[in-house]
Amino acid sequence: MNHIILGNPVTDWLIALLAAVAVAAGLDAVKSILVRRIRSRTAERASRPRGVLVAALSSTRLLVLAILGLYAGASLLTLPDKAQLFISRAAIAAILVQCAIWGDHGLRSWLASTRAQQADDPGRATSSAAIGFLLRVLLWAVVVLMILDNLGVDITTLVASLGIGGIAVALAMQSILGDLFASLSIVLDKPFVTGDFIIVDNAMGTVEHVGLKTTRVRSLGGEQIVFSNAALLKSRIHNLRRMEARRVVFGLEVSHETPEPTLRALPGLIEAIVAGQPQVRFDRAHFKGMAAPAFSYEVVYFVDTADYRVFMDVQQEIYLRIVAMLAEQGVRLALPAQTVHLARVPAAPQAAVPQPLPHLEKAAA
Repeated sequence: MNHIILGNPVTDWLIALLAAVAVAAGLDAVKSILVRRIRSRTAERASRPRGVLVAALSSTRLLVLAILGLYAGASLLTLPDKAQLFISRAAIAAILVQCAIWGDHGLRSWLASTRAQQADDPGRATSSAAIGFLLRVLLWAVVVLMILDNLGVDITTLVASLGIGGIAVALAMQSILGDLFASLSIVLDKPFVTGDFIIVDNAMGTVEHVGLKTTRVRSLGGEQIVFSNAALLKSRIHNLRRMEARRVVFGLEVSHETPEPTLRALPGLIEAIVAGQPQVRFDRAHFKGMAAPAFSYEVVYFVDTADYRVFMDVQQEIYLRIVAMLAEQGVRLALPAQTVHLARVPAAPQAAVPQPLPHLEKAAA
């Protein structure tokens, strides 16, 4: 037991080993106790912060605890300065990595709970996903820089070098970075979110996914349309899901044989039909024109819903009732027609036969 190893008796080495095991086991036991208690309280009363804390503590790595135990045991020994410096730096790096793991799992848990709570609001869920991704990238970037600084690396020069390299990369990847920033604009400004039905130029469909570079839309025909985010924001986007009401304008043409009293009564009859439909606000109905070949009416109303099926059902019912009303009033719808008048042309008189001159007849004889 009095044998010396690296300047320390064997007894001291055994004590240091026992201390390392005890510290690692103790830290693991504390972690398990905390997780069980917090989880039991979370089961009794749902709490989002507690759920995030449980997810973070559950991600504690045994290797990190072992490194901390070795650091505690090494503190009981007399070691060379270089060895002591290496162990201390390893312990600090392990703690930083574990903090990054805690933060990463905590953010993942927060993002999952956010998606569950905001299932009816895809816009906020999309924003949370993008913000969570950026926070995780920032967290790991900061931790890596702190570890390099702990290892003695001059991060000032490194950051400056990364800045110059970043400028070169940015110039070479302008289109990709443009799509990335366009994605952030879509997430933060929310011109549309997942589940919205949009029209972009001649394409239309339901938004399925908003990514870092592209946005994917499922068209009415079933195919998937992929837009680059930058090109999408440069286009005019019609978001039909956010439509609050539909303005409907339609025309009606009746025959010139319709008498004046019936023409005067038609706007009121049409108003009664339109206003009697559910979710409809009547605006106006007017005798618009009297050019050939019909008398024209214009009707305007609003359907207070964005549901296209409801709009078509209302429009169909209005048209059918107008047809029935016109039949009751004896009014015929005007049809395109042309009248051709045929005139008798008098026959042209026959031309007189010319008679030969007398002196020519004598000459011939």
